[in-house]
Amino acid sequence: MERDESSATVGTQRDGRRRARITDVAQLAGVSIKTVSRVVNGESGVLPETRERVAAAVLELGFVPDRRARSLKRGDTDTIGILIDAISDPFFAAFVSAVEELAVAEGLNVLFASTVHDAAQEREQLERLTGDRLRGLIISPFAIESAELAALRQRFPVICVDRSREGIDSIVVDDYGATLEAVRGFLSRGHRRIGFIGEEIPYPTVFERLSAYRDAHAEAGVEVDESLIIAQGRHREERSISELLARPDAPTALFCATSPAAIATIHVLSADRVPMPALISFGDFQFADVFTPGITCVDQDPRLIGEATFRRLMQLGADPQAEPEHIVVPTRLIARGSGEMAPERDASARPIGDLR
Repeated sequence: MERDESSATVGTQRDGRRRARITDVAQLAGVSIKTVSRVVNGESGVLPETRERVAAAVLELGFVPDRRARSLKRGDTDTIGILIDAISDPFFAAFVSAVEELAVAEGLNVLFASTVHDAAQEREQLERLTGDRLRGLIISPFAIESAELAALRQRFPVICVDRSREGIDSIVVDDYGATLEAVRGFLSRGHRRIGFIGEEIPYPTVFERLSAYRDAHAEAGVEVDESLIIAQGRHREERSISELLARPDAPTALFCATSPAAIATIHVLSADRVPMPALISFGDFQFADVFTPGITCVDQDPRLIGEATFRRLMQLGADPQAEPEHIVVPTRLIARGSGEMAPERDASARPIGDLR
């Protein structure tokens, strides 16, 4: 009996009682452990009256199957790992939420971690996530290269999101094409001084958007003023934006390459009480539609991306040898007024801090 109690270290219930085990259910129902396992796993081959007796015992004892033990026995797991930049980023917050919703519906768990744009933390978090068995890994890589992800791919499916790595499945949007369309729109309305608010972090996404910004100018025969490009870290960019907008030759339009960059720009406009220039954000964010005018954005729908990512992860689980795919999810330009403003600022325009 003492040995039986010591083996109860598998866990306790919240009221302090020992958690019921499968042996307890088998003893109460008067059946074998194998029969209990068949019933809780929904398998056939159990008489109806026996199934009812086992179900009654499960209910009476409050028995909860140990899903981790079951997954290890089967050789699989019920956990998906997600490694992203930061949950504070509106895009990634919505993306994780979309994947989690789909995973929970399939009876899967989600563990996520953040890199905060730091290579050392990315490696630490990746090792922590992949130290356990995973159903699959979803990663928005910062410094981790293809070779390491390819090695992980031998253990479980790996999908890159927002940024791609050679030989690894990836889910991305057309950063170049969407930016080209947005900046062409500014130029077609007569804007010639268009600012670019980006980041110094060498993400291929921001690089592609900056390339499209330059190419749109070249198409229109407009020379790019390099002093209108801000590519600094997120903790320094608000000061640079403030200085840019205070110039006598301030840009009449701004293209914000990320939603955090757009949010930083709005903070400056509000704090400095500066009338809003024409503005487009690459990435939608909460409350973007409540300003006057609303913030026009390139919407890289995180739900669509989340759905595509989860669907591909399940496909790879069923066919681990499938060739890697590069999937491009479409974007759309949501016109809310800010991106459609004319070059000449209206002297009566209200600062962005005033909401209706």
